[in-house]
Amino acid sequence: MDIPNKYNPVQIEDKWYANWMEQGYFKSTPDEREAYSIVIPPPNVTGVLHMGHMLNNTLQDVLVRRARMQGKNALWLPGTDHASIATEAKVVAKLKEEGIDKSELTRDEFMEHAWEWKEKHGGIILEQLKKLGASCDWDRTRFTMDEALYESVIDVFIDLYNKGLIYRGIRMVNWDPSALTALSDEEVIHKEVNSKLYYLRYKVEGTRDDWVTIATTRPETILGDTAVCVNPNDDRFQHLPGKRVLVPLINRAVPVIADDYVDIEFGTGCLKITPAHDENDYQIGFKHKLDTIDIFNDNGTLNEAAQLYVGEDRFAVRKKIVKDLEEAGNLVKIEDYVNKVGFSERTDAVVEPKLSLQWFMKMEEMAKPALKVVMDDTIKFHPAKFKNTYRHWMENVRDWCISRQLWWGQQIPAYYLPNKEVVVAKSKEEALELAKEKFNLPDLKLEDLRQDEDVLDTWFSSWLWPISVFDGIRNPENEDIKYYYPTNDLVTAPEILFFWVARMIMAGQEYRGEIPFKNVYLTGIVRDKQGRKMSKQLGNSPDPIKLIKIYGADGVRVGMLLTSPAGNDLPFDESLCEQGRNFSNKIWNALRLVKGWEVDENLPQPDYAKVSTQWFDAKLNAILENIEDQFSKYRISDALMAVYKLIWDDFCSWYLEMIKPAYQQPIDKLTYQSTIGFFEGLMKILHPFMPFISEEIWHILGGRNENESIMISDMPKVKSYDTNLLKGFEMEMQVIMALRNIRKEKNISFKEKLELFVKKNNEEKPDHTFDNVISKLCNLSSIDYVDEKVEGAVSFLVKSTEFYVPLVGSIDVGAEIKKLREELEYTKGFLIGVTEKLSNDRFVNNAPEAVVNKEKAKQADAESKIKVIEEQIASLSK
Repeated sequence: MDIPNKYNPVQIEDKWYANWMEQGYFKSTPDEREAYSIVIPPPNVTGVLHMGHMLNNTLQDVLVRRARMQGKNALWLPGTDHASIATEAKVVAKLKEEGIDKSELTRDEFMEHAWEWKEKHGGIILEQLKKLGASCDWDRTRFTMDEALYESVIDVFIDLYNKGLIYRGIRMVNWDPSALTALSDEEVIHKEVNSKLYYLRYKVEGTRDDWVTIATTRPETILGDTAVCVNPNDDRFQHLPGKRVLVPLINRAVPVIADDYVDIEFGTGCLKITPAHDENDYQIGFKHKLDTIDIFNDNGTLNEAAQLYVGEDRFAVRKKIVKDLEEAGNLVKIEDYVNKVGFSERTDAVVEPKLSLQWFMKMEEMAKPALKVVMDDTIKFHPAKFKNTYRHWMENVRDWCISRQLWWGQQIPAYYLPNKEVVVAKSKEEALELAKEKFNLPDLKLEDLRQDEDVLDTWFSSWLWPISVFDGIRNPENEDIKYYYPTNDLVTAPEILFFWVARMIMAGQEYRGEIPFKNVYLTGIVRDKQGRKMSKQLGNSPDPIKLIKIYGADGVRVGMLLTSPAGNDLPFDESLCEQGRNFSNKIWNALRLVKGWEVDENLPQPDYAKVSTQWFDAKLNAILENIEDQFSKYRISDALMAVYKLIWDDFCSWYLEMIKPAYQQPIDKLTYQSTIGFFEGLMKILHPFMPFISEEIWHILGGRNENESIMISDMPKVKSYDTNLLKGFEMEMQVIMALRNIRKEKNISFKEKLELFVKKNNEEKPDHTFDNVISKLCNLSSIDYVDEKVEGAVSFLVKSTEFYVPLVGSIDVGAEIKKLREELEYTKGFLIGVTEKLSNDRFVNNAPEAVVNKEKAKQADAESKIKVIEEQIASLSK
């Protein structure tokens, strides 16, 4: 067949993805085979593909394609997350552009707009994943607001409420003044910022000139102060407890209290207490029964309780109040200060601690079994170093604030009665019957009930994801959940280890009595060449779809995976994608070479070809064994590198050269069939990493039709192989490279035949296995084994074996001695390093025996080589 000169990835990728979809190869239904399942970490419905998605989904596709080729019934279930805060912000912004304010709409009207936006924009990221080659069962695509998943969330809320694990209460929460909603602790990003520390003095009530000085980074909050606190053991302030001080500008008299919480060494030793706007102050206020004055509106402006600056933004007030404090004589000094400030993960607004009536879920008891299954490796983390992070979070878990002041999401199924009581039920009708019975209210009507306006935290739906996508909450005995759950692998990012991974483990144990997955592969962060995290704000994140257009999906996949060991950050450089594209071209050129050979059915197989096919068969199985080992340890980047080297180096650079027929000469049938077999095997091993080019080449190699596919063929299995053959050729490779180097150094044409004489030492026996291969690759007229040194020849050493190449003309003895002395110095230095390692008792006693023996073999080889080099120098110096 006519194979194009250049590999065209776009054309081939579109063709094969359409074929895979048409043939239904990604679909999975329960059967008698072993199940393999992965649920996608659902990207936000607002999202478009970024480099982090590329890495994460490439890894998932590698795992699922490999499982499929191992004969497992593989399912990769896709879907998206409704992303309450982000999506509502997008819809509100769209409405604003249309001149509509959210406050003018009813809840139902707003939800219509939200669903319309979701239908228009929500599927973008999944369509982009198809360009990457993602082999998801698209017929099973789920969305966290789908009816089944929505109902599952409501059922779980009701169940946990009835178990006493969900409650409503006033607590200090993280408030996002931009999104106008509470956040969980995990949705707050703490950043170091350059702040100011303001020293302010408060006058002691009833005195002429007695003052206390406090230090704060938030001078605007003094308007909510209800006490000043000192340590009872601080000798400086023994006279103060029981007295009152005046809050600057508003002259509110507040008590001075004593509490061990105050650090004597920090700041001035006096602490302003603002219970409504600081978590620690709230605890002290509760303990000492202090008043609580909330001075902020939900949007971060000051309210009437502040008395001053009403309606102005908190940060504008900070500038004004500092000036006013200075004019009033209450500002002592200002210092530069570096502190950590909480920012909203979604809106990047500075989070405001705020007392708020919210719904919470008790976490402590659920966290204990979820911690155990990770620490005892029932669920394995890759890399395991993240177990310590997980343990720290789980041992310090706090109750989860699960309510959000939004409309887009699952509305909390709590109904309030005129008598201030609350009932939790699946519908208003059920709530009415429950309320009548529970509170003896026979005349209660449906219109008397008011449903809670808030929705549940987005994570309260995604923590059920591995169960709810199989409808395992509503129908716990259905065929899908029993077959696919627990899933096999989860690929995700360490930053959502507690947000999502820990909570899924809790949900799995609560609702299935079983873990949700067996392995968690934690990716690193994709960074630019300068080490910065890729982000929209920095503008340092390339568009993945553009990269795919330039380098092909296979090229980008390889580029992403080549430098992405589990848990380590990926220093991304576009040249990696170029390397991936070059790899595609290398394989394509190998295909064109092999398919361009004429096959002579009557030609006997040459000896060099016979031993070459034996060697590559051994090499293929050795590397396959290594790849299996890397996959078992979730070292996917290392597995790809092993495949890459096997194809580029061993197959293309060595094997094809070893068996390639002479120019315009045919190849024998046996060698050709072996080569096609090897090539097909390599494409199968490569397929999980580079699905498109492997499919195309596999079809061309076997002349297959479009109803066949490499993705459902069998992954090669490791067969026994001859390790001696591999060791033998490792040495012969060095011989071949040395002979090629001599031709290059001496400017000898390849057409000119050379003689080679070999002198074995240390009573070693000659090994003729690869003599014919060396003769072919190096164009030798003869290889002779001798007992004496060959005079007037260029020489080189491989281990302790001496090689001589007679050349026409005189040998530059001085140059030969110089070269040998350089090699002698290097070998002596190498020997010193090995000897030092072997003289280290810790290394010898603790390293695996095989490693120690390898070092001993290196030592013996170096000693033999030094002896031979010294003899050669002595011989040439005569």
